[in-house]
Amino acid sequence: MAERSVQLMLLLIQGCSILAVELSTSNQNPVVQEHQSVELSCIITSTKTNDPRIEWKKIKNDDADYVYFENHIQGDLKGRARIQSKSSLFIQNTSRTDNGKYRCEVAALGDDKKIAEIYIFLTVQVKPVIPQCRVPKAVPVGKSAVLHCQENEGYPSSVYRWYRNSEALPDDSKSTLKFQNSSFTLDPKSGTLTFTAVNKGDMGRYYCIASNDAGSAKCEEQELEVYDLNIGGIIGGILVVLLVLALITGGICCAYRKGYCTSSSRSSGQSYKNPAKPEGVNYMRTNDEGDFRHKSSFVI
Repeated sequence: MAERSVQLMLLLIQGCSILAVELSTSNQNPVVQEHQSVELSCIITSTKTNDPRIEWKKIKNDDADYVYFENHIQGDLKGRARIQSKSSLFIQNTSRTDNGKYRCEVAALGDDKKIAEIYIFLTVQVKPVIPQCRVPKAVPVGKSAVLHCQENEGYPSSVYRWYRNSEALPDDSKSTLKFQNSSFTLDPKSGTLTFTAVNKGDMGRYYCIASNDAGSAKCEEQELEVYDLNIGGIIGGILVVLLVLALITGGICCAYRKGYCTSSSRSSGQSYKNPAKPEGVNYMRTNDEGDFRHKSSFVI
């Protein structure tokens, strides 16, 4: 009798239990390299509905765009994706634009709890491209210098490492005995290598490598020259220039004193008047001469 009572109780409990659609996933955070394939796993673990409705959406800034709706692939994934294993989303030839948050929704109208959903976070890794590197060609001893390395294609964002003569440089020159005589710091996130005061030991061939989980890329080597600043030569050059300017100025002043540089406008600027016609002189014009000539006459 006791066993029969237990069985009856179990039947009553099962009859009162709520039948609900339930979902699970084999991988909530799939990671794939660009151009490879990936499955966004959405598994229906419990339902009494024979043909539940499956929908996939991509979440962007709290907005949801359909990926799979009414048995058709939508949007950017059209032609590159399909539903497999009844409710999972399979993407071929993944693109960096496929990165993001996806929601699998299942509506089972025959269940007591009719709707279930699960989120999948897809990461599509992109290999870095060749970074753009800028290295000063020549820097005087004791002056500061900045080397730049940057690329914007890789995902996740690249980290950077500088090399001198094929030897990796640490983030801080003071952290290693080998580089204690130098004065540089490296920011691996921005790719900037900064020297507060270069010395002869910093001279060499530099290149940078950008890397992330998908791969790495290297820029071409560039030569950094460090030279001594000739203070005496600079001062001497300035004195020579000042001496030349002084000689030119003195020559001009001397020329003015001797009248070589007086303006000719005084003579050329004067207005000349025709001489007054003398009394007793008649001017005549002849066809042969083409000009005037005078003839004297005496007045008694």
